[in-house]
Order: sequence, then structure tokens, then C-alpha cells
Amino acid sequence: MNTVAVGSNVQNISLTDVTAPIISLINTILTAAIPLVAAAGSLYCVLLGVKYARAEEPQDREKAKQHLKSAIIGFVLIFVLIVALRIATPILTEWMNANSKAIQ
Repeated sequence: MNTVAVGSNVQNISLTDVTAPIISLINTILTAAIPLVAAAGSLYCVLLGVKYARAEEPQDREKAKQHLKSAIIGFVLIFVLIVALRIATPILTEWMNANSKAIQ
């Protein structure tokens, strides 16, 4: 327990009490973010694919192709980072709790 003085009150507050709501919020956001990123990425890639298919000029076709490649790389990167954060959150929480107990 850590002792915190607020005004004239002295309270014992554990680190878990402070971080639990924050971690819960992060997990809730990540749970919603995975399907949203997948849906937005799929829709955007389909629209870029249609733009690529409709392009008549070679430079327009190449430009659309490059945009499609960039979009796919971007959405894959975002998805991988979301999954990595989802995996790392419990590990970091456990590490934080173990180290906060060692300090006390």
C-alpha cells in the first residue's frame, strides 16, 4: 500500500486500485477497435480496388495501385499493433503489480 496525503486526510491506496479502471478502459477500447479497424480497412480497400479497376490512364492506374498497397500496409500495421497491445497489457499489468509489491 502507498500512503497518499490529500489535504489533511491520509489514505492508503494500492496501485491496483488506481490502474484497474484504466486497464479496463483500454481493454474495452481494444475490443471495439479490432472489428472497427477490420471493417473500415475492408471497405476502404474495396473502394480503392474499384478505383483501380475503373482507372483508364496508366498513371491513374499506378496511383490507385500505390494507394491500395499503402492502405493494406497501414491497416495490417494498425491491426498488428492493436493485437500486440492486447497481448502486452496483461503481461505489463502483472509486471507492474509484482514490482509495486517489491517496493513496499
